[in-house]
Amino acid sequence: MIDAVEIDVEAGSGGRGAVSFRREKFVPRGGPDGGRGGRGGDVVVVANSQLNTLRRYRRQRRFRAEPGANGGTNQRRGRSGATLALELPVGTIVSHLAPGEPEQLVDLEAHGQSLVVAWGGRGGHGNMYFRSSTNQTPRVAQRGETGERRRLKLELRVIADVGIVGLPNAGKSSLLRYLSAARPRVADYPFTTLEPHLGVVSVGWQEFVMADLPGLIEGAAEGAGLGHDFLRHTSRTRLLVHLIDGSLDDPRAAKAMVDRELAGYSAELASRPQIVVINKADLEEVDVLRDEIASAFADLERPPLFCSAATGEGTEAVVQACAAAIADLREQEPPLEAPVPVVRPRQDGRRFEVEEMSSGVFAVRGSSVERFVAMMELDNDEALAETYRWLDRRGVASALQRAGCTPGDVVRIGRSAIRWEWER
Repeated sequence: MIDAVEIDVEAGSGGRGAVSFRREKFVPRGGPDGGRGGRGGDVVVVANSQLNTLRRYRRQRRFRAEPGANGGTNQRRGRSGATLALELPVGTIVSHLAPGEPEQLVDLEAHGQSLVVAWGGRGGHGNMYFRSSTNQTPRVAQRGETGERRRLKLELRVIADVGIVGLPNAGKSSLLRYLSAARPRVADYPFTTLEPHLGVVSVGWQEFVMADLPGLIEGAAEGAGLGHDFLRHTSRTRLLVHLIDGSLDDPRAAKAMVDRELAGYSAELASRPQIVVINKADLEEVDVLRDEIASAFADLERPPLFCSAATGEGTEAVVQACAAAIADLREQEPPLEAPVPVVRPRQDGRRFEVEEMSSGVFAVRGSSVERFVAMMELDNDEALAETYRWLDRRGVASALQRAGCTPGDVVRIGRSAIRWEWER
């Protein structure tokens, strides 16, 4: 079952700015006209109701969006990189595997729902950006900003109204085939079903989604067999149909074992409403012991239903019971309230702070400052001089001076390894 996988995504880097000067007839001293590089493409996850597995992401684990094109002459801006859309099944939870605890980014619950999981880098400024009254022929341009890189965990949980649970080979797939248009694989051996299948069951004007979930075995709560993969899907259902093979020596013991595994995984899952259904009622050994089997479940709030997924006997009663239970559960659910938008003031990207880390070592932090310096080629003397001028205009130089920074001290920008000896 491919329902949990880790992938690496990388947004496109921005294009490099151009160094160019206007060259036209009768314009002997054309100014700088190098354009800015294009923005790198973003990486977006999109929910697609036509998908039901993460199998594609087992074959390919690395995804990279298109980079932005470089800037051109005559102030032409480079083309932005195309957005990379990763289509995922509805019910997929996307988490960022950051250091420490994973951070959940989005729970894709509806078709078309999307989220940007990695932003593309900004394009670098061309030399026309650095033109000033004191420097009318700048030969400096920025490189593009590196796109975001993230390691993501994709976790698929089937969304269904009714989940069919039970031991392997209890007839879950056969029941779903009989009640809906779904066509899961059916065979006479355990663990035929390795992935969940969904089917729509109609009852008059009412419809509900039923899921055939892989069989549980003892120890599943600790990960045995399909273990957590199975239970992860079960947690999304409103109602459980507990299907039991009536030809077993002790049907009640089979139910108790599955209930223990559900409780071992989640107390909420153990308290989920259940309808107990005894399958294979068409077999003679089950039919003759029907009363005896029913008496073993006499303590249940609802008496067990008997059916045959092979012949269809009793399946109508199962469908009606599910429809009635789902209708009651839907009425009990609180109405969905539209989230109230929270308006927060946009953070001023020009803000920065200066801190003396140790004697003669100063750190400058601020998104705008960090981004600008990271995109400059500081091993180039002219670019370094332009960086000093830019920091001076932004007030960074004054702030460093007030903090006690003197020529020869080391200045570090942000968390990166960009550091050099300050000169004023």
